[in-house]
Amino acid sequence: MKIGIVCYPTFGGSGVVATELGLELSKRGHEIHFITYNQPVRLELLSNNVHYHEVNVPEYPLFHYQPYELALSSKLVDMVKLHNIEILHVHYAIPHAYAAYMAKKILEDEGILLPIVTTLHGTDITLVGSHPFYKPAVTFSINKSDAVTTVSQSLKEDTLRLFEIKNDIHVVPNFIDLEKYNHKFTDCQRAMLAEDHEKIITHISNLRPVKRSQDVISIFYNIQKELPAKLMLIGEGPEREKIEYQCQELGILDKVIFFGKSNEIDKILCFSDLFLLPSETESFGLAALEAMASSVPVISSNTGGIPEVNIHGKSGFLSNVGDVADMTKNALYILSDANRLKTFKENARKAALKFDLHAIVPQYEAIYEDTLAKCLVL
Repeated sequence: MKIGIVCYPTFGGSGVVATELGLELSKRGHEIHFITYNQPVRLELLSNNVHYHEVNVPEYPLFHYQPYELALSSKLVDMVKLHNIEILHVHYAIPHAYAAYMAKKILEDEGILLPIVTTLHGTDITLVGSHPFYKPAVTFSINKSDAVTTVSQSLKEDTLRLFEIKNDIHVVPNFIDLEKYNHKFTDCQRAMLAEDHEKIITHISNLRPVKRSQDVISIFYNIQKELPAKLMLIGEGPEREKIEYQCQELGILDKVIFFGKSNEIDKILCFSDLFLLPSETESFGLAALEAMASSVPVISSNTGGIPEVNIHGKSGFLSNVGDVADMTKNALYILSDANRLKTFKENARKAALKFDLHAIVPQYEAIYEDTLAKCLVL
């Protein structure tokens, strides 16, 4: 198949998943065309089966905000006609599904069929999409898609609760390439992060308020009072300055390493003993899955799709949002006994196996084939 993929080209979970999906589909013989405003951060290899087409938004003084949706729709029309793209997979309802539908209608006038598969990732539904300004457009975009998927059962339920949806929704979870997490780093590399007797605690996020990074600092503060530990913080965002001050006030700034946007996440996770994800909400929890794939148990909130990933009492523990005391207790329970920590590490890796890309990507292929068949009949 010739498949067009539209996504945000950023470090966010939706962009990462969309890029990894396209790369794996290309390995399975499909021709993939990424169409977005920048080359996706995980798209390191272009080949005969992988192509990137940049969406340029011309500046015009009449517009206070440049109309990206119009530029994207026009680019989609041009790329479908130029490369004979058979099906479009868009990640996020706004603006991608909305722009895709505009392109589809333009192409229909020229006798060209363009089936649309829309994957909902979370904030396009629970945060942006449910806002009264955008809700009609999101509802329209979902209902006009030829197939719709969500990355968790929890997000499917949220979508059906918040919008009047007429389409069927398929749950296809996020995935991970477990082969990339068979780490072979050396102990001397671990020494660059922490002393042998210190536990390594990790948190990865965009440091937005919804990630509750201040809770991360509070949990770590409690942990390091009981046993030697270092905290690795990976990511950038609006809360960074606030939590740096928090660390300073608590007197633990020397025990916290701020990596910013790092390309060495796999190395840091390889040496980590525990991962913290106390988010207000998560549609899936891809960062938790990445940790589990690296044999790192997870202390998390029990919100959204996280319980579908992190298995309570097996790969880690779940707590109510904001319950720092319970998260601290669970963290110390895992970390305080070497044999117990080893068991949780093994269980975390086992729990991640069900999300291996070789099990998930064929589900998308089946949806593409089914969608194409139905559209051709119509």
